[in-house]
Formats: sequence, C-alpha cells, structure tokens
Amino acid sequence: MLPFAYTRATSVPAALSAGSRGGRYIAGGTTLVDLMRETVERPDHVVDIDGLPLREITGVRGGGVRVGALVRMSDAARHPLIRTMYPVVSQALELSASPQLRNMASIGGNIMQRTRCTYFRDVSAACNKRTPGSGCAALDGYNRSHAILGTSAACVATHPSDLAVALAALEASVHLLGPGGQRRVAFANFLLTPGDTPQREQNIQPGELITAIEIPAYPRPLVSGYLKVRDRQSYEFALTSAAVALHVRGGVIREAKVAAGGVGTVPWKLAAVERRLIGARPSAELWARAAEAATEGARPLSHNRFKVELLRRTVERQLRVVGGTR
Repeated sequence: MLPFAYTRATSVPAALSAGSRGGRYIAGGTTLVDLMRETVERPDHVVDIDGLPLREITGVRGGGVRVGALVRMSDAARHPLIRTMYPVVSQALELSASPQLRNMASIGGNIMQRTRCTYFRDVSAACNKRTPGSGCAALDGYNRSHAILGTSAACVATHPSDLAVALAALEASVHLLGPGGQRRVAFANFLLTPGDTPQREQNIQPGELITAIEIPAYPRPLVSGYLKVRDRQSYEFALTSAAVALHVRGGVIREAKVAAGGVGTVPWKLAAVERRLIGARPSAELWARAAEAATEGARPLSHNRFKVELLRRTVERQLRVVGGTR
C-alpha cells in the first residue's frame, strides 16, 4: 500500500469539499482497501464518509423505498420494508460476500465496487480498465468467469455485484450530490458498459457523492426473487444469476422485471425476456420460451461458452420459482 492522506468528513458539505479536490470516498472500505493493498488503486487522498447521516430506509410518496447510501448491506437485507416489498433485494444481499463483509459494506459502496477479474487485480497483466491502452489479457487468457454480454474489444470483465442485478431488474435510480448540486440517474444509465473507455465505470462526476438508492413502486402483489449460480455455495461470485419480479392479475402477467448477473459487463436487463412475458399466462412453456431470449446478443469467449446455456437455464428456473409454475 502506498502513502496517502486521510480525512474524516464530519458533514456532507465537508465531504463534498474534500471530494471536489480529488479525494476518494471510503465508507465500509471492503473493496477500496483491498485494491489499495494490491496497488491497483493508488489514491493520494482518502475521505472517510462513514460518519455521515445517510443511513435511513424510508418509504417514498406514491410507494417505493429510498435506501441511504451508507446503510449496511446486512441492515438493508433484514429491513421490514425491503423484505416485504422487494424480496429480490433482500435475497441478493444475503447471497453476497460473507456475513462479516455484509456487516461492514455499504449500499453505495456495493454498486461502486470494481470487477473481480484476475487480470485487473494483477498489476503485471495487461488491463485497459486499470491502465487504458495496455490491452486486455482476458481476451486470449483464461476467461471462464468473464462476460458474454456487453463486451467490447477493450474489456470483457463482469460486474460483481448481486445487489446491482436486483436494482437493474427493478429499474431503481441513484441519487447523487456534488459541486453542481443534486442529480438523479436511472440505474440503467449509472453503470457503464466498457466500449472504448473501460476505465470509466459509472456515470458519476468528480466529487459527486451517492446519497441514496430509490426503488420505484409497482402494482401489488409483486412476487420477486433472486437466484445465484456459483461454483460453491458461499463467499463466491456468480457464474450466472437472475433477478425476477412479476405482477400477475387475472391470470395474466401485467408487469415483468428481469435482469441477469455474472454474464455482463454490467448487470444485464433482459428486456427481450420481459416482452415475451407481459400479457401472457404463466406456464412452464412460457418460462422456457421467454428464457430463450435471455442470450440475445451473447458473445462467448474461448472458456465461457457454457454460460450461454447456463444463463437460459438460470432464467427459466427463476421464472418457474417466482411465477409459481414448477
């Protein structure tokens, strides 16, 4: 770890002032500190925001829930509003990391975490995300865990967050505060696919601070759930995952929200799957037919072709579980 200056912010204005001068925000620190140890991240100035008053979970007018950026993952997972209204979020959180990390990590930090690509974390390897223009060692390397959706010639790394998959499915939004004032960004536009600039991962301006995540209201009943497929049952990142939320009324699917993880450079909204579901009647045949659309546009690599079929099966299985037709 390289030397750095440290500031503990005691107010939001103080944090913004330090952030606007190039300071890097840290809360739980479970990702940034690891990357600093490995010299992947080399900030000159770290701003500790853990003491800021951004820890509330509240209902919002018209329905929906607003979650403060510094709410701990474990607290969000067990909060009555989240558990009752959006089980998919609780399940995604509880299937993340370890209990110890969930007790430390913040909601805002979770969606800001960087990829677990081994080439990104190995400072001797070529990585355009870490060092723009250096190349992507994963393209011709061992790429079993890498993305098949949203990739580019510059980067094929997956986004690691389970929570972000649930938020993408539910079309959440991110509240930001910075030197230019307040801003609200749709979650679909917050995490960025790599394109030619893989080093730019979030739609966030210098000095901006995440203040909250807002999940919108949906018609009730909304049945939802999260499925994570991985090599082992705990403390492991997804090979594939599926977040599904369905509103069924009169025997017909009126709302369908579906996203996948472990397969995209960002949590991947499965709009084609949703279109096949809306207006249809739940059935085993429907789930299988809709899941076929999950891999539209997939570009597998030399070691991860299995993810194409695994993604279809993951989505179909979770549609069956949430939809109630086994």
